[in-house]
Amino acid sequence: METTRQKKIAGILQNDLAVLLLSLLKNSGKSNILSSVTKVKVSPDLSLAKIYVSVFPVLHADSILKLIGKNKNSIRRSLGELIKNQVRRIPDLAFYIDDSLEHIDKIEAALKGVEDPIKNSTLLNKRKSI
Repeated sequence: METTRQKKIAGILQNDLAVLLLSLLKNSGKSNILSSVTKVKVSPDLSLAKIYVSVFPVLHADSILKLIGKNKNSIRRSLGELIKNQVRRIPDLAFYIDDSLEHIDKIEAALKGVEDPIKNSTLLNKRKSI
């Protein structure tokens, strides 16, 4: 369970990293790509932060993650300048792609009847043959 301090640090990191990632995309010439920080999880000792980034369109997610990985040190340095008065130690940053939007789209498609998950189920087909 997260402590109150972890939640506060995660909120601060989420807001500031969203701004930093937008400026990184703008400076690298990646236009027409939307990115947002959807979730931040901070370790109990506040030394590691897992940042989940959502990218739209999803096709560019891997290239954006590589761009963020190349610039991770400069992002951490800029983050340190922003939050230096609020934390003692800047946590190490680990970036991950948040694919929850893609998962939601698959569920919505199944609910709309585009694809019937029951008919395509291999378990159900095995039961019918018994």
